[in-house]
Formats: sequence, C-alpha cells, structure tokens
Amino acid sequence: MFVKSVMVKREKCIKISPEDLVKTGMELLEKHHVDALPVVEGNTYKGIFTWYHAYRAYFESGKSKEDFLTVARAGDIIVNGNVSLGVDAVYEEALLKLNDFPIIAVTAGEEFLGIVTRFDVMNQLQSAFGYKRKGIRISITSAETEGQIGKLAEVIDKYRESVISLVTFDETDKLIRRIVLKIEKKNNADKFLKELGKAGFRVLDITEEE
Repeated sequence: MFVKSVMVKREKCIKISPEDLVKTGMELLEKHHVDALPVVEGNTYKGIFTWYHAYRAYFESGKSKEDFLTVARAGDIIVNGNVSLGVDAVYEEALLKLNDFPIIAVTAGEEFLGIVTRFDVMNQLQSAFGYKRKGIRISITSAETEGQIGKLAEVIDKYRESVISLVTFDETDKLIRRIVLKIEKKNNADKFLKELGKAGFRVLDITEEE
C-alpha cells in the first residue's frame, strides 16, 4: 500500500505559516481537536507544530504566558523540517517515521502535498489484520521455502474459506515464516486445520473473535 492512499491532501489540511503566532497555532489545535499542524510557507513545507513543542518552548523561554503567546512565532518552534514522505512511499515507511509524531508531511522536493496521520495509518494496520471483523484468527508457522504460500492458498481454496486477512512475518532465524490468517467462521474448522498440518503448517494458536 502506498502513502497516497491515506494522504490528506493539502487543500483539506489545517495548516499555519511560520509567521503565525504560537497562540494562533494552539487555538487551531484546540479548535480542531488535533495534536499537530503542518507549517507551510506558500507551498513550501517547513515543519510541524505540536502541543508538546509549544509548551516546551514556553517553559524554556522564561517569559510570562501572555508575553510568550503574543511574541513567539510558529517558525520559532517547528520540528521535523527535514522529515517527510514522498507520495509513492510505502505504508511501512510511514509507520516507522510516525513513531514519535502524530503526523508526517508528504512532499515533492520542498513542495507540500499533504499529510499522513498516525490515526489513519493505525486504521490501515487494523484493516490489514481484519481487526474489526468477526472471524477465526489462526497463527501458523512454516518452513521458509519456495511455494509455501501457494500451498496455503490451495488448502484455503479446497475448503472454500473466506479470507478476511493474511499477514506474514519473518522469524528471527530466517528459516521459519509466521503467518496470521483470519477467516470467516464456518463448521469445517477441524478439517481445515488438519489439512494445514498435512501441508506442512504448524498451528500455534486459534482465536475466535466476535
């Protein structure tokens, strides 16, 4: 999945200029119930403005709250000016770069195109695992050999299972692959699991999710 599929385009972004007062930024954060805003000058991305960095700048300034809010500019406290994603970046890159921030900018060079939010990325992650759908989650392992996913597909097809999600993980030793499969609940679970064993898969866990 690519970043562009979850990007909030710049036309729909709530943003501020480096010359805007910190007070303006904080009012926008509160009004729109968000934790961060992109800081943009024209169409040029400059960084992000957050509650945390605004408060930290205030406490470090030694000024009264009123003086700070009426003097400090957003451009004085922005962060992540050199951190962004390209529009064709993959989902995994967004997940890593959003580790410590609620939003990340999407840019083409220095041109601001939009943002990706941590909320939207987590929603996509939940979707990938079928988190909000009822079904049976099965964790299995198999040897890291060619054709194993094909074998799994054959077993799924044989029992006409309706797949909600399928995610694979490399294990530490690189010889074993872990697979998390979620399927709709049917009455043939025992036969399906037995067939998985015959195909070389080891079932680690089975959880019914309502």
